[in-house]
Amino acid sequence: MPTSPLRGLPMLTLLLGIACLASCGGGADGGAALPPASPVIMPSQSTLHAEVVASEALAPGAITGIVVQNAGAAPQAAAPLTFGQVFAEGHWFPGEPLTARLSDGTNVPLQADIKASHPNGSVRHAVLSLLAPALAVGQQRSIALVKGVPVAPPAAAPGPAALLERGFDAVVKLKLGQQTYSASAAAPLRSGRFSTWLAGPVANEWLVTAPLLDAQGAPHPHLAARFAIRALGAALARVDVTIENAWAFEPAPQNLTYDAQVLVGGVPVYAKAALTHYHHARWRKVFWWGAAPQLHIRHNTAYLIASRALPNYDQQVSVGEAQLAALKAQWRGARTEPMGAGLAVPYMPTTGGRPDIGLLPSWAASYLLSMDQRAKDVTLGSADQAGSWSSHYRDKRSGRPVSLFDYPYMTVLGQRTDTVNPATHKEEAFPPCASTTACGTPFHHDGSHQPGFAYLPYLVTGDYYYLEELQFWAMWNTFMSNPGYREHIKGLVKSDEVRGQAWSLRTLGEAAYITPDADPLKNQFQFFVTSNLDWYNANYTNNPGANLLGALTHGYAIGYDNGTGLAPWMDDFFTAAVGHLAELGFSSARPLLAWKAKFPIMRMNGKGACWINGAVYALKVRDSATAPFYTSIGEAWRATQPKTLAGLPCGGLAMAQQLGLRAGEMTGYSFSEAGYPSNMQPALAYAADSGVWNGASAWSSFSNRSVKPNYGLGPQFAIIPRP
Repeated sequence: MPTSPLRGLPMLTLLLGIACLASCGGGADGGAALPPASPVIMPSQSTLHAEVVASEALAPGAITGIVVQNAGAAPQAAAPLTFGQVFAEGHWFPGEPLTARLSDGTNVPLQADIKASHPNGSVRHAVLSLLAPALAVGQQRSIALVKGVPVAPPAAAPGPAALLERGFDAVVKLKLGQQTYSASAAAPLRSGRFSTWLAGPVANEWLVTAPLLDAQGAPHPHLAARFAIRALGAALARVDVTIENAWAFEPAPQNLTYDAQVLVGGVPVYAKAALTHYHHARWRKVFWWGAAPQLHIRHNTAYLIASRALPNYDQQVSVGEAQLAALKAQWRGARTEPMGAGLAVPYMPTTGGRPDIGLLPSWAASYLLSMDQRAKDVTLGSADQAGSWSSHYRDKRSGRPVSLFDYPYMTVLGQRTDTVNPATHKEEAFPPCASTTACGTPFHHDGSHQPGFAYLPYLVTGDYYYLEELQFWAMWNTFMSNPGYREHIKGLVKSDEVRGQAWSLRTLGEAAYITPDADPLKNQFQFFVTSNLDWYNANYTNNPGANLLGALTHGYAIGYDNGTGLAPWMDDFFTAAVGHLAELGFSSARPLLAWKAKFPIMRMNGKGACWINGAVYALKVRDSATAPFYTSIGEAWRATQPKTLAGLPCGGLAMAQQLGLRAGEMTGYSFSEAGYPSNMQPALAYAADSGVWNGASAWSSFSNRSVKPNYGLGPQFAIIPRP
């Protein structure tokens, strides 16, 4: 497997990518007190600095950059744009001037809304806004983010009053039967009933919650409208509209069918008849007041990955034109409309290899590696459609996703008696549906097959919708199990399938990492992550009685061969998730990763095992359901493998012939981008990075196998060790 292209890259290439370095043609949270979260410290800072240090020859103080291209069929005038940007620890501190510099040396004013910080105070994530230069048809320009002398800002972006004076409004009308409910953004903007998301000379954005009122002024009990109004000029605004059926404790939740209409500035911009809106779900559409800029932003993939906010996807994987065209072709029809599923599988418990499983879904990994607009459209669009599942529970009291810190006994499973809070003597159960048929939906969500919908979209856009989408799913992962199993407020995910534990930890870790510092949910997510990692470390890492294989064995883990076998591929998902959390900086993930790393490493080069079958579907780990676990991988391998393989040299021609394989080919569909060796790859990459003895050797055996997948068809598992 090729090494990361970061090593040895010229600094100029590392800053902005190969293309277009010149102008190109064509708080107040309630509940229990928070224990201290694990410190978040980026690993291997000296290595990280070597990977991503800016090019002093190109632009002194440069950190990273983007490429902006005209995505339309006509010339694009100079226009404001806003995007999200993650920063590696120590690369930029608040108070240091940050400027956008064009490839011709022109400095452009830059507005930075800092959202999240690293433990040392440096910026982790910010939403950046600037005025992009005019672009001819097909033209693209590179823009470097440079520390240096600040540039005088342009005239201030308009406030709510200025926008309203020019006739701005956004209105939603929903007709249910003979009754019409409407919500307007103008009244809350006029009265100051909004919160500010972005503020500065280039972009102001306000978040507005508006009840849907009938003709008599009575609000609908279940439906609510939410607007994100981004003012970018005197006559230009982006209008983000979300309709929710998501109140957590409103009596008689149910699906609702209505005719929907959206008007911006008095002009109809969207209509949908007979839309069935599922309970505890939401949908989103984005419109423009004024001419929408036709701009596509390409982030610096190498920098995003080197920051460790994202896994080390192999940047030598080429996502080809055919694959990108196929993504675009799939992105049409009902799956892209409100209450559609995007490219995710609507019934998540569906088994088999599929593109939405992994630390990132296949389409998101394709976007990360290609920065192609078609893949980006699918990635952002599928994150929009993540609202269609009934996993969205909003607390009317706080206005935020419902939290265990306010309701430590709530659950979607178990008996109502399980939800009685002994401190208040009140039930914290969600109300039952209005009838046995009122909440039917073709969508079914779970932890075991849960895609990573919204994390990457929020990183690159800074859109509040994606932040809350990430938070909704992370919170659902904490309260979906029985309160006793999850240890109430701790939100432990240990009672789920091993793969469910993996994806829940991934989502929780990402929410804790990227949620803004000022958000009361930030410390809560850190608490949930720390509580879970502490449980695994207590029961495995620091437990002298834990098995010696490095595998999870609690709960449903030993579910094969009459209670004697486990699924290594599920365990690999978990190891990968722990590796991801370790790179995000959760210090208690590191010892757990070191303990878990043993399992994929030993399956590749452990004494008595053979790497050809290292990604076996099920591995026998004990003689009976009550017997002790094997103490070596050799015992497990001998108990699992067909007797016909006994005595055959590992990886030799005789073994290959016996298994019906090519010499050096692993079992488990090694040719497939979703096969079991592919499932193993991220775990093995993180194991090699962990520093555990023999990790590099195990990766070498894996990377030298004779049959490998074409990850250009689906790169969700194309993760490799870091340099």
